[in-house]
Amino acid sequence: MSISTTASFEYLERLPGTTFRKLYRQPSTALAIFRRMLPLLAKTFVMAILYMNKPFPLSDLDLWIQPSSLRSITIHLMEKCLSLLTRLHIVTITAASKEAPQTVKLTDNFSSSLRIALTGGGEHQSFGTPVNDPNIEGVSLDFLDELARKQWEQILHYVVNSVGHSRADTSQAPAETVKHLLQQGNLVTKGRHSGGGITKSGFSFLLQEVNAQIWTLLILWIENSESMGLDSIELLSFLFMLGSLECGRPYSVLALTTTQREMLTYLSTFGLIYLPQENNNIYYPTRLSTTLTSDSSALRSVSDGFDAAISGNSSGNNNSKGFIIIETNYRIYAYTNSPLQIAVLALFTKFSTRYPNMVAGKITRESVANAISHGITSDQIISFLGTHAHPQLTKSAAIKGAPVLPPTVVDQIRLWQIENERMKTIAGFLFRDFESLKEYESCVRYANEIGVLVWRNEVKKMFFVTRHEQLRDYIKSQK
Repeated sequence: MSISTTASFEYLERLPGTTFRKLYRQPSTALAIFRRMLPLLAKTFVMAILYMNKPFPLSDLDLWIQPSSLRSITIHLMEKCLSLLTRLHIVTITAASKEAPQTVKLTDNFSSSLRIALTGGGEHQSFGTPVNDPNIEGVSLDFLDELARKQWEQILHYVVNSVGHSRADTSQAPAETVKHLLQQGNLVTKGRHSGGGITKSGFSFLLQEVNAQIWTLLILWIENSESMGLDSIELLSFLFMLGSLECGRPYSVLALTTTQREMLTYLSTFGLIYLPQENNNIYYPTRLSTTLTSDSSALRSVSDGFDAAISGNSSGNNNSKGFIIIETNYRIYAYTNSPLQIAVLALFTKFSTRYPNMVAGKITRESVANAISHGITSDQIISFLGTHAHPQLTKSAAIKGAPVLPPTVVDQIRLWQIENERMKTIAGFLFRDFESLKEYESCVRYANEIGVLVWRNEVKKMFFVTRHEQLRDYIKSQK
């Protein structure tokens, strides 16, 4: 199960059964969950009982297991699949009793919708309504890919805070709705102008594959849909429908519900659809939306992981997966001209030189401390450097049998984080100059009993507390 599948599955697992019953009324939703959320064994089980008229006895599952197989492992896998199918409200299992054996059956809405999705038929329009008007001038896949890439890159720029440092940059920033979602999801913190500071969660967001990033943002949107006046169930159903559409083909807006039409504007700000200005009755799904429920790459011009989100810029530069060289003296050379890649590195690097296709800098105590102040951890920095190390660096390390990153650099980055965590500031009050040791010990004991004591020094007869009101009254009562 991929990261994007896991993110969407964890959200679906929290939904109540009534929501699933409504979702499964749409064949596109049933097909999307069957195709995307279920492992192979669960799919096999669903297809085996899809056309059964009666509930299936659980005891008959033993007949499915070959005698030559590892029986205990197979039974465990089957139980795991049944648990998954139950949590997604795809199957119902009767309770064990003496009168009747346990049985399992597909839920009515899911089974009927999946049959329709697999065989066709019906007037549900669950898979969109294509427009076949010869007068409509179509758009190319390259245009849609470039549009989606630019829209998504704007969002990533905002997360990394490379857009929005000045008011002149606000035209390149994402829509206010997107900014609000990123702040609600704690991916960024609100900045002074139009930008925001990245958080630990935001840096993890950047390291995800594109589909996982999209689902992260969409789930935030669904969770905040009620405040926007949108129906979360219809929103989720519409997203599953988009995942079944054909990229580059126009679809009718008129066939959508009122709520779905309102969603189109939001989805266009994410780069999931294109709304042509000359014709407001059609929309085009981009590759970002048509791959929501598949394992295909979200963008043709990008590769896996974080590199997928930030490579493939308009200048035609096609960076390989690794572009960073780091030396034992903490100097970094990054062979890239991508503003977004450079901005990510700037979170924990102090740059000194910039060329058309390379930037050079150094990892310093101050630059790492700045990253840590935004919630980025040393492990995240090390993971990023290792993942995007230059091929020459990885090749040299493989020949020598050594780590890709210099151990001295790795250790020092971790030490700098520990150094920042070493000192902790606590607001409070210092008590000292007691008349006697007995008075000091009595006050310390009372401060400890009421839970306000932070520190004490027996030699100097002084201690530090977080609150002083009760302790002050206690001292007065003793005199």
